[in-house]
Amino acid sequence: MIATEDKLRAKFGEVHPLAVTKSRPAIDKYSRQFIAMSPFVVVSTADANGKADLSPRGDPPGFVHIVDDHTILIPDRPGNNRLDTMANIVANPNIGCLFFIPGFEDTLRLNGKAVITEDAALLAHCTVSGKVPKVGILISVEEVFMHCAKALKRSKLWTGEYTQDRSQMPSIARIILEQTATAVDEGEARSIDESVEGDYRTGLY
Repeated sequence: MIATEDKLRAKFGEVHPLAVTKSRPAIDKYSRQFIAMSPFVVVSTADANGKADLSPRGDPPGFVHIVDDHTILIPDRPGNNRLDTMANIVANPNIGCLFFIPGFEDTLRLNGKAVITEDAALLAHCTVSGKVPKVGILISVEEVFMHCAKALKRSKLWTGEYTQDRSQMPSIARIILEQTATAVDEGEARSIDESVEGDYRTGLY
C-alpha cells in the first residue's frame, strides 16, 4: 500500500505549473459561461464521519443559478426523499461539483462550503414549469477550475460508440425489488415500473 503523499508523488512526474495555478478562488467569465451552459452536475458530499456520497443533478442549461462571483445555488427537485446530499451538508458543509456540457470533453470542477437555503427570493430564480423548489444548495465557492478532457476521451462518452441498449438490464424498479425481496411478484414489478414511468412524466418538478 502507498500510505504517504510523498511515496505517492514519487510514482509520478512533476506537476505542470499550469495545473497548479489554474485553480481560481472565484467564478470568472469562463466558469460563469460553463455553468450557464451546463444541464448536469455531479455533487460530492460527506457526512460528519467522512462517509462520501455522489449525487447527480440535472435540468435545462443554466439551472444552477450564479448569485455572484463567489456563490452559486443548485435547486433541489423532487426525488426519493432519502436526502443523502442535503443531510450530509447539514453535518459537513464541504462540497465538490463536477459540471458537464454535452459535446464538451472538458469539465468544470468547483469546491466550496454549502448550506441548505429556503430563501424564497433566491429560489425564485430556479422556477421551472411554474414550480419553485422547496430548498436549494447554496455554495460559497472556494475553488473552481477546468478539468482536462482525457477521461471523457477515453470513455468516448459523447461519441455514442459505447452506447448500450437499456434493455440489456432489467428496469431500475425490478433491480431494486430483486435486491430487496426474497421473491419478486411479477404483478408488483409491473405496477412499480408503471408508477416510476408515470412519476418521470409528471413528477420531475
